[in-house]
Amino acid sequence: MAENLITRILINPWQRVINDSRSVGIILFAGSAVSMVLANTDISDAYLGFWNQAFHLPGYLHLPHALLHWINDGLMAVFFFLVGMEIKRELLAGELSSVKKSLLPIFAAVGGMIAPAVIYLLFNKATNYEHGWGIPMATDIAFSLGVASMLGKKMPSALKIFLMALAIIDDLGAILVIAFFYGSAVQWIYLLIGIAITIVLISLPKLKISFGWWNYVLGILLWYCMYNSGVHATIAGVIFAFTIPLSQLEKMQHSLHVPVNFIILPIFAIANTAIVIPDNITHAFTSTLSYGIILGLMLGKPLGIVLACRMLVRLKWGELPAGVNWRQLTGVGILAGIGFTMSVFIAMLAFNEPAIQDMAKVGVLAGSVLSMVIGYMWLRFTSAEKRS
Repeated sequence: MAENLITRILINPWQRVINDSRSVGIILFAGSAVSMVLANTDISDAYLGFWNQAFHLPGYLHLPHALLHWINDGLMAVFFFLVGMEIKRELLAGELSSVKKSLLPIFAAVGGMIAPAVIYLLFNKATNYEHGWGIPMATDIAFSLGVASMLGKKMPSALKIFLMALAIIDDLGAILVIAFFYGSAVQWIYLLIGIAITIVLISLPKLKISFGWWNYVLGILLWYCMYNSGVHATIAGVIFAFTIPLSQLEKMQHSLHVPVNFIILPIFAIANTAIVIPDNITHAFTSTLSYGIILGLMLGKPLGIVLACRMLVRLKWGELPAGVNWRQLTGVGILAGIGFTMSVFIAMLAFNEPAIQDMAKVGVLAGSVLSMVIGYMWLRFTSAEKRS
């Protein structure tokens, strides 16, 4: 009797939450809203201090020293590992298995990076804000997929996979932009060691060495090398995912689904939306900096993505995912305008003055929220129209 009561009260509700595709998105946005409120209350200093608290590790270890860095560079590498496995499976035996289908998200990501940068520069060329051209190029993969999950069955699986692939390629592009234009010098020794580890991981199956604990050890070493190379550490998750044998993919994806979606992603969202809204917020909306960021995200992303895909399909180099039409693809383009954390990160690197950084953050938040709301409504309306 007691066991049945515990099952009804605790286990069954939790299972319903896990099995509902909308749960991830709802948890992400609820946590983000609470985080932003706390960051702008009387406990702001203590709250921000918690996420930025330092771990006093020996310097020679060359590891992240703050909690926020461990979340963004460590935990998110696990998230990218899970997403990378999903992409690999689709490339081998799914929606992206043909050349025409796999080329589409690549071109879409490139178009979705170029157009926002061009729009930004139209407003800020030859101004003090010119160096921020990379801010609207980024897509926040966690939040864009979170919105997609809130749509549930209204968003075809092929469309969600396309968004996932596009967002990963976009993130990799953003990482390269940071490395070459906003980051510190590349540490070639670490990068070359990372490449060597990747070659070893790829070679293990060919040498008839079965998958085991040594793969995980090499994966951790790969992350360490990527972190210290000056290239974003999370790329190690994607690289490691592509070295996993096909026979192991489904089992590993299943084991990571709950901890990634219901622990890692909420922590990431809460930590990265602890943003202080400046007192002169109205001034931010009268600046060409904000215009460039907001329109770059809202307009540049869908424009670049749709035009790139149109060109590819017209040239017959690519084809739309099964069951997906151009209106739905446009909706995905709008969702890709959710820049949030990566855009904020680039803004912090692009500008040194706190006042300009605050204006850029406001622009990112405004553009991301508008893209989120419009993209959600667009896809919801499009799905309803299609059913009719």
